[in-house]
Amino acid sequence: MNDLDFTGKTALVVGGSSGIGNGIAHALKDRGAEVYVWGTRASAADYDGTDGSDLTGLHYEQMDVSDYQAIADYEPGFDKLDMLILSQGIVVYRRGEFEMPGWLKVIDTNLNSLMACASKFHDMLAETSGSLVIISSTAGYHATKGNPAYNASKTGAIGLTRTLGQAWAGDGIRVNGVAPGLVDTKLTKVTTQNSKRRDAAISTIPQGRLGTPEDIAGAVMYLVSPLASYVVGQTIVVDGGLIL
Repeated sequence: MNDLDFTGKTALVVGGSSGIGNGIAHALKDRGAEVYVWGTRASAADYDGTDGSDLTGLHYEQMDVSDYQAIADYEPGFDKLDMLILSQGIVVYRRGEFEMPGWLKVIDTNLNSLMACASKFHDMLAETSGSLVIISSTAGYHATKGNPAYNASKTGAIGLTRTLGQAWAGDGIRVNGVAPGLVDTKLTKVTTQNSKRRDAAISTIPQGRLGTPEDIAGAVMYLVSPLASYVVGQTIVVDGGLIL
């Protein structure tokens, strides 16, 4: 028996159109799952040629996760759900998060939408004894200069993972999380495309390299598999040793 064979399972990856979420979506698809992804653009074709986006073999739908009514009104194209991965996230640079418009934009997307999505699919996950995985960040464990909303949202995501894990375990739903370190995606280009910043960042990582979406996907696959059947409310740090 292969505990990482997800044949016959259905997954929804919110934020699965690019970056970490896209890596997770493909890892699940490659192991047999039927995978649906939500993204911000109108169609899958709008991601053609975009670095870090490959929607081949995935079912794509547009969703503004900061529109909670749209989430509540959503009618799934799938009749069951075994795995829900919440990987949505944005950041506002140039101190924009110190002003309320930037603060609210980040909190609405990175934190409030987690609860909106989790609540929406609670019953479907309960029916399959499914798993919910929340992607947070190592930012939830230390200060992030210049980005108070991002930091607060990721700290909140870790707390939400613990609390939903406790609250929903009795419903048969396992809730866990993954906190990535510095992963080379469009969200981190401000660092990874600047050679001086990139080298400085890598010098703080014991493994001496940036993370990849596939690194994060490995932890997610463990958490949604039978191998983690007794793991509840935990957030696994995947950062190459960055915050040790």
